[in-house]
Amino acid sequence: MNKKPKYWNTAKKYLSSKDKVMSLLINRYKSPSEAILTSRKDIFYSLCKSIIGQQISVAAANSVFLKFKKKCKNKINAKTISKISTTQLKSCGLSRQKVKGIKSLAKQTLDKSFNPRLISKMSDEDAIIYLSKLRQIGRWSAEMILLFTYNRSNIWPVQDIGLLRGISKNYKKKYLPPESYVSLLQKKFTPYCSVATWYLWRSVDPEPIQY
Repeated sequence: MNKKPKYWNTAKKYLSSKDKVMSLLINRYKSPSEAILTSRKDIFYSLCKSIIGQQISVAAANSVFLKFKKKCKNKINAKTISKISTTQLKSCGLSRQKVKGIKSLAKQTLDKSFNPRLISKMSDEDAIIYLSKLRQIGRWSAEMILLFTYNRSNIWPVQDIGLLRGISKNYKKKYLPPESYVSLLQKKFTPYCSVATWYLWRSVDPEPIQY
């Protein structure tokens, strides 16, 4: 794991000056636990983890991922996946669709029809569109990859339940909060929406999230 993003401290000052609620959250979740928005810099690993974690609880996802990791002999990469059968992957607790997604990712990585090196040169929106072309990867998963793997500073995942719960709780809004209010906060927090998202997540779930 790497250290916190370079923009982290600047972002905290910026958000604190812009918003009283955010200032309170930033003070509440001080180090060492506050700066866990680190990156593995391993997009294949993170994409596999994202696919595995879809539509199941965090505990279930962790359990399946541990079995998956063991099946890969701790080498989660395209070559390893290409040599593991569909049946073996399903035995980890993966659905047929998730196995297809992971197998497809391995194939596209090996034949270079998916080239993650291009992402660093793309805008956030272009990168989301590019990642969303992968099987089993939608907009939310793509945003998680940009936030956690690439540490992009201005990701505001409006489909994320944790973010919406955090907004409802801290800004005294009903659940789901109005789209217009979510957009208003996005404008206020730009260019550091990723950091704002992180603190709003922490307010509803003290356990740091990782991909």
